[in-house]
Amino acid sequence: MTKAILFDFDGTLVDSAPAIVKTMEQTFFHLGVTVPEERAMRATIGLPLATALQQLGSLTDEQAAMATATYRELFPQFALSHLTVFPQVLDTLDILRKQGIRMGIVTSRESSSLDHIMQHHSMASFFEASVTGADGFKPKPAPDMAKALLDRMGLSPEEAMVVGDTTFDIEIGKGCGCRTIAVTYGNHDAQTLATAHPTYMVDEFAKIMELV
Repeated sequence: MTKAILFDFDGTLVDSAPAIVKTMEQTFFHLGVTVPEERAMRATIGLPLATALQQLGSLTDEQAAMATATYRELFPQFALSHLTVFPQVLDTLDILRKQGIRMGIVTSRESSSLDHIMQHHSMASFFEASVTGADGFKPKPAPDMAKALLDRMGLSPEEAMVVGDTTFDIEIGKGCGCRTIAVTYGNHDAQTLATAHPTYMVDEFAKIMELV
């Protein structure tokens, strides 16, 4: 029986890709590094920020640290103007809450940024716990963050489902023994998501209710 859902954030609940890509573009511009193609930048969403920037720009550790600091300084300029909640998300979360489904978030995003976005879009009240990139666990696609969230919520893997838009999210769900739902409207397309063998795939957020 499903008692809880652990959601990824970026690309699953909110369409943050335009804000992330814009901030990455400006970050590489400020550093004098060739700006990668948008497709390449989108493909890294879900990874730890420093890892994504280092891979995209072929940066040294020192450059990656500088790029990460620059990105975090710039992101607030674009977060609210370029970031939106996906259709059906708020209504579906409200229905799930009324049905007694417990909800949490597992994200590579830093906690301060997550809190800022959720407060702005009136999302915080739906979630009882979160594990973020600030918590120091081994990052996605390792299952450690999802395992930690299960522990915080007092859940067994059999009681929870993991929902995400990337293969990284599906891998963390499978790695901790949960059933998984891949949403195909986010940063990884259906063909890419299928390589991770999710339990279910949906093309609209509201369809999650049919699987709980």
